[in-house]
Amino acid sequence: MAEDPRHDGDGGGGGNTAGDRDRDRDGDRAERLVRLGQPPRDWRELLRKALWIGIWLVFLNSPFLDLLSGEHSTAGTAGGWLGLTVFVGLYLALVSREMGPRAFPRWLIHGIIAALGALAVLLTLTLGSHWVGLFVYVSVACGLALPLRAAYWAVPGTTALMALVVAYVDLDQLSSMVLLTLLIGFAMTSVSQLVRTTIELRRARATVARLAANEERLRLARDLHDLLGHSLSLITLKSELAGRMLPAHPDKAAQQVADIESVSRQALVDVREAVSGYRRPRLAEELAGAQVALAAAGVTAGLPAEPALDGVPEERESALAWALREAVTNVVRHSGARRCAVSLIRRQTLDGPVLELSVEDDGPGGTSGAAGGGSGGGHGNGLTGLTERLQKVGGSLETGRVGRTGQPGRTGRAAGSGYRLVARVPAGVPQEAAGGTDAAGDAVGSGT
Repeated sequence: MAEDPRHDGDGGGGGNTAGDRDRDRDGDRAERLVRLGQPPRDWRELLRKALWIGIWLVFLNSPFLDLLSGEHSTAGTAGGWLGLTVFVGLYLALVSREMGPRAFPRWLIHGIIAALGALAVLLTLTLGSHWVGLFVYVSVACGLALPLRAAYWAVPGTTALMALVVAYVDLDQLSSMVLLTLLIGFAMTSVSQLVRTTIELRRARATVARLAANEERLRLARDLHDLLGHSLSLITLKSELAGRMLPAHPDKAAQQVADIESVSRQALVDVREAVSGYRRPRLAEELAGAQVALAAAGVTAGLPAEPALDGVPEERESALAWALREAVTNVVRHSGARRCAVSLIRRQTLDGPVLELSVEDDGPGGTSGAAGGGSGGGHGNGLTGLTERLQKVGGSLETGRVGRTGQPGRTGRAAGSGYRLVARVPAGVPQEAAGGTDAAGDAVGSGT
């Protein structure tokens, strides 16, 4: 029966668990809170932010009541209303902008704070001690809008200015207003840092999400290249072989067609696993697949027996398995080789024990053909992706023509009769060197 794709990855179809419901409630609760450093998404959030900012306008009750008292002249009252309106407008514009993702330019912030300070001094000196509370808002603006180091100087500076003005108009308010202005100003520096940190964390989270998406695309590209390159090459070879056998040996051709069907089904499974992120090949499986692929291509294969991989972490074994698959695929597709030898050896190096996989052929084309256009070309998608896989587990990749000394050349310029790919990963359990560093090795398996 076909699987219902709606139930993929639901952990057994058990529905929402208690943990899921708790997370949903936490998410709903977070959505109802005021989001710092972001513009409002709807009128409800706009109202919440307006209330959060507006509640701090309580210190304006004294100037407001003073203007309604009728103790000032008509010109003084009109000037007071005008000055208060301009002061509140500048303050709200600065604070609301600072609570959003993009603040005003630095020069404009300095200008607004200077204007607020000038209005506070002017209105207090002309209209009396009821207006001293305006300095609290100047201190809030300094703590919220200025950089931390500048705020540490601006808040005490505002307090000192307020003390001079209060000493002139009403000395009795001096001690209480100095303490209030200092405490609220420095408290707003903490709020400012919270807003800035929230914005930076949100940006960092977006960057991490983009990097994770890019990494997933690269992983999928590597997996699809390695999986489909190998499978499609084998399907092509067996299709050609079935076509040649069909006139004289239809029964053998039918067997090849059955093999093609099997490889196709396995390729489909591998692609699904790669897309799901679960694909992690094993070395023993890839050795068996290499035997089939090389035999179908008419290449005499020398492969090791079942490898002993005790102590080797699964991700390192998987990296070597991918290396074997890529190497064998390129031998089949590009080398024109008649023989291919695979060996798997533990070596003791200066950096510690390593597990070394070597794939060597005797063909003129070289396994780099798929990766860069001949032995002298640069790496392409296959070997580049393979290098990335090995580097992730602390390994390395070395490829090149086999020269007269039997060592792979780095540039492919040395004359040779074949091509060699060597992949190394750190071994899980240190092994004692049998005869000298970097040269001694214990054969895990060899086809030579």
